[in-house]
Amino acid sequence: MPTHIDQQPLARRLLHALKEYGAAEIFGIPGDFALPFFKEIEASNILPLYTLSHEPGVGFAADGAARFRSNLSVAAITYGAGGLNMINAIAMAYSEKSPVVAISGAPGAGEGDGGLALHHQVKHLGSQLAIYREITIAQAVLDDPVTAPAEIARVLTAAKEFSRPVYIEFPRDQVVAPAGPVPAFQPTPSNPEAAAACAREALTRLREATRPALLLGVEVRRYGLEAKVAELAARLSIPTATSFMAQGVLSDAPEALIGGYLGLAGDDAVREAIEGADTLLMLGVILSDTNFGVSERNIDHRHAIHAFDREVRFAHHHYPQISLEALVDALLAELDQSQTNALGAVAPTKRAPPPTGLQRDDQPILPDDLARAVNDLFEARGKMPIAADIGDCLFTAMDIAQTALVAPAYYATMGPGVPMGLGVEAASGRRPLILVGDGAFQMTGWELGNATRLGLKPIVLMLNNSAWGMLKVFQPETSYNDLGDWRYAEMAAGMGGVGVRVSTRAELWDALIDAADDTENWRLIEAMVPRGNYSRTLTRFVEAVKRRSVLGQS
Repeated sequence: MPTHIDQQPLARRLLHALKEYGAAEIFGIPGDFALPFFKEIEASNILPLYTLSHEPGVGFAADGAARFRSNLSVAAITYGAGGLNMINAIAMAYSEKSPVVAISGAPGAGEGDGGLALHHQVKHLGSQLAIYREITIAQAVLDDPVTAPAEIARVLTAAKEFSRPVYIEFPRDQVVAPAGPVPAFQPTPSNPEAAAACAREALTRLREATRPALLLGVEVRRYGLEAKVAELAARLSIPTATSFMAQGVLSDAPEALIGGYLGLAGDDAVREAIEGADTLLMLGVILSDTNFGVSERNIDHRHAIHAFDREVRFAHHHYPQISLEALVDALLAELDQSQTNALGAVAPTKRAPPPTGLQRDDQPILPDDLARAVNDLFEARGKMPIAADIGDCLFTAMDIAQTALVAPAYYATMGPGVPMGLGVEAASGRRPLILVGDGAFQMTGWELGNATRLGLKPIVLMLNNSAWGMLKVFQPETSYNDLGDWRYAEMAAGMGGVGVRVSTRAELWDALIDAADDTENWRLIEAMVPRGNYSRTLTRFVEAVKRRSVLGQS
């Protein structure tokens, strides 16, 4: 039995467990039900705390940090008004497999027994927990300090193993309750015999194929497997591409890739390699419309091998409870390390180089100019991690040199870009480039006002076309997708940064170089793009979506 010496406040047990399970930072906004927990966060100094301005930004920042580090990150908020305000960000984390730990303060035991509804309460005191059950992989209420350590271990293990968000509700009267230690992380063991059998079957199918291919998804990044997968791709020596969602995967080994697969919106050679494969090995790929909705030919899943969510599916059967790491390890073990072309397949197509050579003249800035400018900047000053919002800024990122990238490519909500970029910098210490449109900036761009206080210095490149541009591509005749010109660059100084508004390609280049060389301030570059101009990739994507919609109705 534990003695009093073994006891510590439950909040500190939770904070130590978060750190030991892999979290390295907390993003949050305090509120009355969460004040006791926030006091312990600050007093203990176990994990650094980054406070932001709005709960969606808290969730997005934690998501960006979790994606970048391939590990847990924490979003701490108060009950009701805070927790419910963060739902959209946690829903995105669930959809796109990001292990965010959402921790909400809550009323203490008996606080709701007086016959009066509590402030922040909705239908009943359990409403928030019920809602979070829909958007997290595991949940716990820390209302008993005896059982709380095991509950903490259970949900944090689920977050790590499934790479999805979890929810912890922390009643404020339990924050300093004495509790024992949280059990250490014990990964669920894989079945090595099953993993080996699965790997042998996969390799047999690949060897029998005449046009094998490898498609990489987000789980490769989520589970920190990029080095192993790069080695696997080199040994297999078959055409290897990333899905749309996984742009940025293998950024340290871009030579292993023929490019990113975007169906009809992307490179023809990449499309032919993936859609024309007679055996396609998909590692960690989410089967979604953003990844496959604009395919010219549907992927034939009868000839696909799909490893995702801790199982591997073949045409008519599957291997359950095999993690992606276990499969990759088994594949590498089955392959002869001396072979450079283990399948005897045709050598893969070389990746097309990213567009460079921005014309630095007085012509207006077009979306494709942004990709050229950033590629030139990376060549001149080195690569930076990128956080991209949804819209043409994300499609522009598809033409940027392979680098670490976080973006809402599947869930496709507006607004993650700026706070995700802050999360990336807080988690990595690396200065990020944030790509955002003016519509998304209106939602969460104001989180930049916290950057100076938090010691963060991102470079924000805003594509300002005075519209919700991606929606405008679908409905060019509308006026409700138009936005006003808010002159964002002029607001930067008031938020503690440096802003500049540019309208020509020469001005764009000068602003990027100046921003890269300024290591003292965060920078906002407001790039004015004439309304009605869109990147080549977005245009092709929208045309493909419309084409598929028409065919589906015929």
